[in-house]
Amino acid sequence: MADLLDCVEVETGASPEASVIWLHGLGADGHDFEPIVPELKLPASAAVRFVFPHAPVRPVTLNNGYPMRAWFDIVKIGLHQPRDKHGMLVSRAALEALIARENSRGIPASRIVLAGFSQGGAVALYTGLQYRERLAGIMALSTYLPLVDGFELTISQANGGVPIFYAHGTQDPVVPLQLAEHTRSELTARGCAITWHTYPMPHAVHPQEILHIRAWLMGVVPQ
Repeated sequence: MADLLDCVEVETGASPEASVIWLHGLGADGHDFEPIVPELKLPASAAVRFVFPHAPVRPVTLNNGYPMRAWFDIVKIGLHQPRDKHGMLVSRAALEALIARENSRGIPASRIVLAGFSQGGAVALYTGLQYRERLAGIMALSTYLPLVDGFELTISQANGGVPIFYAHGTQDPVVPLQLAEHTRSELTARGCAITWHTYPMPHAVHPQEILHIRAWLMGVVPQ
């Protein structure tokens, strides 16, 4: 099993019965989405453990080789750019190790949501759709997958129909909406069950999006 990443954890109640493992975007850290937990206003009956791991620090080509927290290297954003497949595989293994830890703490895969923003969302999708056991769901926020030659995705039988919450900003200058739409189309064609939302925002999180996330979470990990 891969070494466990350092994480920030927030529990909404005693003895959590579900977990959300939420990956941050490029250059951020596990604290980035920590404030969203109280904003979700989950009901008192919901005992959920939110796990926000810190990505390792590594040089990022897109940022002139400057070291920062990143789940994998990025050369350029786009469908047909060089891919750090090794970095993605390492992050997949790290995320699967966190799933295994939640299992050891009494949370079955069926009550675990994988979530991520931007680069973290790509890892959540890539890992979740290939995971061997059925998950509760996947949240893909302002992200995309380069589903092209050299970056194949083999969807597991267990998670072929896993609920996916997919959200993107119509004014995103970092990950253009067209990239997310391409990913959605590719995954839908493969039978994935996607709940799709767009919001009038850049590379960010919209207040309405938080309300939609809350409703979706309550549907995939009901109390």
